[in-house]
Amino acid sequence: MTQHLENARIVTTEGLQHGSLTIEDGRIVALGADAPKGATRTDLRGDLLLPGLIDLHGDAIEKEVEPRPNAFFPLPVALDAIDRRMAAAGVTTAFHGISFAEGELGVRDVDFAEALARALHAFSGAVDHCVHVRYELTDAGSEARVTRLIDEGVASLLSFMDHTPGQGQFKDAAAYGAYFGRVYAKDDGEILERISAKQAEAGNIVARVERLADHARPHGVALAGHDDEGADRVAFMAGVGATISEFPLDLDTARAGCAAGLVTLFGAPNVLRGRSQSGALSARDAIAAGVAGALCSDYAPQAMLPALGVLTGEMGLGWPQATALLSGAPARATGLADRGVIAQGKRADLIRVRDTGGALSVAATWVAGAQVYGFGAL
Repeated sequence: MTQHLENARIVTTEGLQHGSLTIEDGRIVALGADAPKGATRTDLRGDLLLPGLIDLHGDAIEKEVEPRPNAFFPLPVALDAIDRRMAAAGVTTAFHGISFAEGELGVRDVDFAEALARALHAFSGAVDHCVHVRYELTDAGSEARVTRLIDEGVASLLSFMDHTPGQGQFKDAAAYGAYFGRVYAKDDGEILERISAKQAEAGNIVARVERLADHARPHGVALAGHDDEGADRVAFMAGVGATISEFPLDLDTARAGCAAGLVTLFGAPNVLRGRSQSGALSARDAIAAGVAGALCSDYAPQAMLPALGVLTGEMGLGWPQATALLSGAPARATGLADRGVIAQGKRADLIRVRDTGGALSVAATWVAGAQVYGFGAL
């Protein structure tokens, strides 16, 4: 079937243009052309037409699986819910973060995490779902699990986390204890035991990272550093083949990431709220300094499109530059050459966007030319 979307404000890499777009066999075949004979025509009534959003790091699936502590939903129910949620948020390709860190509870228990990764990989939904394996560097036991997931083609993105107290977001043992005591209801003795175990493992980290990175690259798995801090950490991650630096903790680290050719990734909620939830680098400051490469949902997919509104509104970015942070750059960082921009020959992953009085919202979502979401009068 040939589709012709007309009377749209289309965001391309060159700018914002008013016109039409034609889709055949799931791909964009023409921009600005007349409607082909027999095409299904849709008048977008002047609405924006953007490339579908690509979310490199999203934890929202955890709340769909375990909405309350120790209250689990069946995986088919949770996967269907996150699929619908992503389509409604305009996310057409979602990399769901699944953590592998021995000793955590609930959905982050490593046995459950492995089962969830496999179920997600096998799931066929309205949007594209990819497994983002988040590997805790001090967890020696999960190295074999992660290797299996790479071998079996389950993992699409592998990030390396280090939540040892004194590293990354946990500046000291007190910060680490406060977080795990609150989230996992651990008592002080359990927390201290956990801290000691992590610190004892620190010396083996480099070899594990190199082994896993060497194993992942030939399988086409993208690599990322997480909560990077300092030029040395960035240089090491670039040296093992990382293309992404997730949530660099300060401007100097973000600058080092950019200089090393990494896509520096920040959270859309950080942009929307105007600050980091953990007190780290403000995404707005990073964008203003020119050292933000991409945005992700982090924990809230519904924040991505409104964050785009902040970029083009309050922050004064042009539509191509702002949209690249949520579509084009994430596609390049993960080697998805068939999507991320509106151009002839690209996959027709598209979102129809309206400004509902200060906040951008999704009116329709297409994945490979098939409409998977629609809201309101279309």
